[in-house]
Amino acid sequence: MTTHHVLATPDGELRYTARAGRVVLSGDRVEDGVWKGRRPRAQVGITAYTLDGADPLTRPVTFAFNGGPGSSSVWLHLGLLGPRRVVAGDAGAPEPPPGRLVDNPESLLAVSDLVFVDPVSTGRSRVVEGERAGDFHGFTADVESVGEVVRQWVTAEGRWLSPKLLAGESYGTTRAAALAEHLQGAGLYLSGLVLVSAVLNFGVLLATPGDDRSYPRYLPFYAATAHRHGRHPGRELADVVAEAEAYAEQRYPVVLARGSRLTAEERADAVATLARLTGLSEAYVDRADLRVEHLRFFAELLRDEGLVVGRLDSRFTGPAASGTAEALEDDPAVDALLGAYAAANQHLLRAELGVEDTAPFHVFGPGVHEAWSYKEFENASVSVLDRLSRAMRQNPHLRVHVALGRYDGATPFSSAEDDLAHLRVPAAQRELVEHRYYEAGHMMYVHEPSRRQQSADLADFVRRATAR
Repeated sequence: MTTHHVLATPDGELRYTARAGRVVLSGDRVEDGVWKGRRPRAQVGITAYTLDGADPLTRPVTFAFNGGPGSSSVWLHLGLLGPRRVVAGDAGAPEPPPGRLVDNPESLLAVSDLVFVDPVSTGRSRVVEGERAGDFHGFTADVESVGEVVRQWVTAEGRWLSPKLLAGESYGTTRAAALAEHLQGAGLYLSGLVLVSAVLNFGVLLATPGDDRSYPRYLPFYAATAHRHGRHPGRELADVVAEAEAYAEQRYPVVLARGSRLTAEERADAVATLARLTGLSEAYVDRADLRVEHLRFFAELLRDEGLVVGRLDSRFTGPAASGTAEALEDDPAVDALLGAYAAANQHLLRAELGVEDTAPFHVFGPGVHEAWSYKEFENASVSVLDRLSRAMRQNPHLRVHVALGRYDGATPFSSAEDDLAHLRVPAAQRELVEHRYYEAGHMMYVHEPSRRQQSADLADFVRRATAR
């Protein structure tokens, strides 16, 4: 469906065209080694916004998607980038159901056309009759299918000479890094990557018995969260985070590596330091053997108040399902936001963009995350650092913008910092990777001051990345 709209911004009106449709993915049909043509395999839902009257040879276009894996693009679409946005409220001040949908004068549409992609089994994207959805639910298949959506749209719209960017959030950053290499290998070079809440190396993000690398990566986040909830009275957030970062980079890895070789005095000092930084009791840190696991942290920090803190955004709190629960059961951040985004998206599609399809829109594809395949990484960490490094070496003009939330417990900022410090690129290209920090969580744009600042930061990045 094609509709036409006007967006009022501080710099004047933006007249734009919206197209909500599907891209058909086809595959070769081979029988007994004989090619029998191509057949449709899936239909991928997209929503595209293009500025009326713009020169397609100079107008940038940004392809955006969220993560999960198994999430639709509704979050970036309606939370940050699109011309319409959700008002869902914020931590401590949620909007009553069903939320609101309003114009977004800070939309990235001011500087770039936008194409939001819902991977197979999310949103309105489905396999066709006779095909297996699971064939698309894996690392390589996902990169290839989203890459084909990008290629087809660019070709159909005559945009091969337009500056092109990818914007991903969470697992979408994993996808974006791999997709950059994939697309450039096929001749479609990019001007920029936007990585919101980046996760580029899963192997050091999750706690694994015998591997202590994840614990220091979470410590600055724990300290920021403890500060947010009053466990560092009289101190500035920046000061608390800086102390946690210094300990995490220097002393903490040594403490963990020494194991039982720590003296009683060394262990007591480590317990006291970690308890003070995390806001947890010394008894708990001692019982945890100096290794505070993140899902347990969410349940433990405010246990004495009967509350849990959010994983996606630890500014959010909610009642604990059980006062004795070992780990977080429900994420109060997701609970506070999901309804408003789902309702606004349904209204936008049907009432404003003219979509008549009555099939369910899956904000999260049922069972996709649980069934996701990483078979390409058998016996190895799931990491795309090599792919991002290759994409940057291949294209010395490729700029990378990384947006990080201080209260993001799903993809902690210090973990992304460490990953990006290990890119294998020439020293001069490290200057093309920029970091921006926001005092909010995984979806930092739900915090109004962060949303406004992030919108300005992204517009500035796109201008710089696409300047000729």
